[in-house]
Amino acid sequence: MGMTAGVLAIDAGNSKTDVAVVTAAGDIVGTARGGGFRPPTVGIGVAVDSLAETVGRAFAEAGVTSVAHVSACLANADLPVEEEQLAAALHARAWGATVEVRNDTFAILRAGIAEPRGVAVVCGAGINCVGMRPDGRTARFPAIGRISGDWGGGWGLAEEALWYAARAEDGRGGPTALARTLPAHFGLDSMYALIEALHLEHIAHPRRHELTPVLFATAVDGDPVARAIVDRLADEVVAMATVALTRLALLDEETPVLLGGSILAARHPQLDDRIRDLLADRAPKAVPQVVTASPVLGAVLLGLDHMEAPAEVHARVRAHYERE
Repeated sequence: MGMTAGVLAIDAGNSKTDVAVVTAAGDIVGTARGGGFRPPTVGIGVAVDSLAETVGRAFAEAGVTSVAHVSACLANADLPVEEEQLAAALHARAWGATVEVRNDTFAILRAGIAEPRGVAVVCGAGINCVGMRPDGRTARFPAIGRISGDWGGGWGLAEEALWYAARAEDGRGGPTALARTLPAHFGLDSMYALIEALHLEHIAHPRRHELTPVLFATAVDGDPVARAIVDRLADEVVAMATVALTRLALLDEETPVLLGGSILAARHPQLDDRIRDLLADRAPKAVPQVVTASPVLGAVLLGLDHMEAPAEVHARVRAHYERE
């Protein structure tokens, strides 16, 4: 492979980074995995340095020092100004002649569709939604938490469950089994004990997300408060998808709506069924499907879109990832 052929694809999430070097013919000649990509926490310089280490390993395996195009789908690239800053930082590394930076949600979307046309809602630790059309138009949300109108995601669900459970135990709110199931998960006998353990960090902050599966299990057992929280998440997923479809003028044509991230990929029946029922009502032409493909495949395909690679190259790459 020539020094400038092909694509460097980067899918950098909050918890892990996957990198692939792909030839113009669609052969994957170098791959590497690294840690999470968190510029807001460590700064752009440090984040890109750790990315450089992972890219270096993939380049070494491929036997190249640069490529024609860098397709980078990065966590925390939420606003256009952040994409521009990250693109400038990647340009400075001279990994490729051209660089395109997108939010990592676009990788999940592109991995699940045959052409760059559709909408994806991703619900893992947070919640996000993006849409794209082949003409390059996109739809997206800032997706940076409550200040940008977001609700949902594992952290949000755990927080909501704790709120209702605390109020149920002390009498400010109505009863819910969550007041028992949430503390029991940590071997505690009351919400008061759980609140104290969380506040004093006897239970480490990241462990709060363990409460999301407890919420879903409590909903399955029929608790009305837990069920209402799950229903609200379904409403939120469909609201985001419908707005994205409307903005892209895709409401009136059959369009894939991909559901990704750990919470949506878990296929909780109550959540899954309600999302499908609400979509059938508000966006009847939408075709919901859970995306299980590797997101780095999406970053590769976006790179091949940019290079205007023929369909057989796309097919070859997809077949490689489906064999894995």
